[in-house]
Amino acid sequence: MPAVIFPFRKQIAYACGMVGWSMMTNIIIVMLPYFYLPPSNAGLKPLIPQLMLFGVLNILSVIAASGRFIDALFDPFIASLSDKSDNPKGRRIPFMKWAILPAIFFCFLTFCPVEKGESAKNAVWLTCTLILFFMSVTSYIIPYNALLPELTDTASEKVKLSSFQQVGFVLGMVISGFVNNYADLVQKFLHIISRDSAVQYTIGGLSLVAGFFLVIPVLFINEKKYSSSKPSHLPLLPAIRQTFSNRNFKYYLISDFSYYIALSIISSGLLYFVTVLLGLPESDGGPLLGVMVLVSLMFYPLINYLSKKIGKKPIVLFSFCLLCITFIAIYFLGKFPISPTAQIYCLLLLASFPLAALGILPNAILAEIAQDDAIKTEENREGMFFAVKYLFVKMGQTLGIALFAFLTVYGKDPGNDYGLRLNGLCGFVLCLLAVIFFSRFREKRRV
Repeated sequence: MPAVIFPFRKQIAYACGMVGWSMMTNIIIVMLPYFYLPPSNAGLKPLIPQLMLFGVLNILSVIAASGRFIDALFDPFIASLSDKSDNPKGRRIPFMKWAILPAIFFCFLTFCPVEKGESAKNAVWLTCTLILFFMSVTSYIIPYNALLPELTDTASEKVKLSSFQQVGFVLGMVISGFVNNYADLVQKFLHIISRDSAVQYTIGGLSLVAGFFLVIPVLFINEKKYSSSKPSHLPLLPAIRQTFSNRNFKYYLISDFSYYIALSIISSGLLYFVTVLLGLPESDGGPLLGVMVLVSLMFYPLINYLSKKIGKKPIVLFSFCLLCITFIAIYFLGKFPISPTAQIYCLLLLASFPLAALGILPNAILAEIAQDDAIKTEENREGMFFAVKYLFVKMGQTLGIALFAFLTVYGKDPGNDYGLRLNGLCGFVLCLLAVIFFSRFREKRRV
């Protein structure tokens, strides 16, 4: 239980950390395929060869997967160190503090290729910088999320803090979604001719802004004052085994994994869907994302209310079903008998409720799973639960990027867009799997 009530201003400070993390990770998700393997109408030069390995995987898919694989091995290690830490300043904040500068540095370097044209050297550089970036942000986000069950007591408090956290996430997503709009301003006011350079300056500036948000929880939250949890004494491998032995956690994890693959497909493909399938300018991507986020924010009070009245499980299942419809609609984008602008707005409005619900509720659900497990086993392994979750989140994001990059082989340009449409079918199947597995989750209703 928290040592004292966690005040509102501290909840806002906590949510700021998610803004910074969201900005950095969404810059990678949205801009990585677009920057290194741009469509023909983007004004950018391809920077890595479109090679196929084993006739199935293109090189960008392999690079993204290798970076996440190394990071995935690093997740439980950081979680175990954090769970067992007896640092006098707390188990979480000290780890977060030292991760901030490396995260800023490697987020920027990821978009600074060593060659200005298509080159295998760029592929090697990208692999190294991605691995180091992922390891840096992992060292922040695992301890950060482990704080959530430690700073709250009741189920409603967890949903509330998770809501603030999700507001931070979508705010970071919106800020990072305007990369191309910011790059337009950089080109205009700094008189930069090269589009590549304008994007690099923009991402460098955004990395610094993200770092500022990451610092706020470190400076303004006194962990020892608001958390009274004790270090775990379980070694790494037994801690992992006990975490996976939780039945509810297994079904939660599989459905969450499927969701993040699907979400990464949307994030990676948004600029392609806008410019290729609908023929709209790339500068529309940021404002469209902003509209979706603003509409989703309007659902937050409703989701908080419904979660108390009917529980979290029905809302999550309904949200997955809505996403199934959304992905089917992606397959037919540009073919509906209405204007392209109307099509994309209808799609984003359809996705806004599930994105709100699936942003707020899963972390609150996991905090309850971790807290119930701590009561049952008398071991505080919140960090390990969130480490395993984020291991699968990152694997899901990687597979989403890899799947999207792979399907672009079958068409990613105007008049040759079948690969982009296939992503809609893949997203539908993934969300359907999430419905099937989460339906087996046993929700414990709480007063």
